[in-house]
Amino acid sequence: MSGAGSNLAALLDAAQRDDYPAEVVLVVSNRPTATALRIAADRGVACECLPVAEYGGDRHVRDLALRDRLRAAGVPLVVCAGYDRILDDAVLAAFPDAILNVHPSLLPAFAGGMHAVEEALQSGVKVSGCTVQFLEPGAPDGGTVILQAAVPVLDDDDAESLRRRIHEQEWRLLPEAVALWCQGRLRRAGRRVLVSPPAEQVATLRTGAR
Repeated sequence: MSGAGSNLAALLDAAQRDDYPAEVVLVVSNRPTATALRIAADRGVACECLPVAEYGGDRHVRDLALRDRLRAAGVPLVVCAGYDRILDDAVLAAFPDAILNVHPSLLPAFAGGMHAVEEALQSGVKVSGCTVQFLEPGAPDGGTVILQAAVPVLDDDDAESLRRRIHEQEWRLLPEAVALWCQGRLRRAGRRVLVSPPAEQVATLRTGAR
């Protein structure tokens, strides 16, 4: 996390449900001022700040420390829910197909930066949205798409109003993607990610087939 933590709050709210298959065990930020750290602390979740300045300005060294913190916490899944830095390949290699990222556009459109909402408005597109993807080595925001949600761009939209409606979809989509991963329902097929039906639905279908 790097900022306000609204996606973190959505994940924490989802994790409070009895039927949700995940819990948040550690929140890490690169910014001491990130509101996400306060949200985590208020919810009783372990949190740490790893600013690059504490590692001599060396992002590679800092990201190695980040990797080690995540491993020590025993997390199987990492979620970049508003993280404003590109993760080092060492982190990506440590969690293959186990790092999810949310981006405020319909990727591959407006990838690779922190101003996707403004770029969408400037381009004149009529539809924007958000994407949850796997993080992978290569181009920023170039990972395989897991889920997307479309958001119309209204004639009177400014960056704030469009971002607010995109956020509303992020708060829905990110917890859903985390749940699907934890349930083992995401399967790669080349550059596509297929979503398997719930186990109970599979059992019903099999029973009906008999």
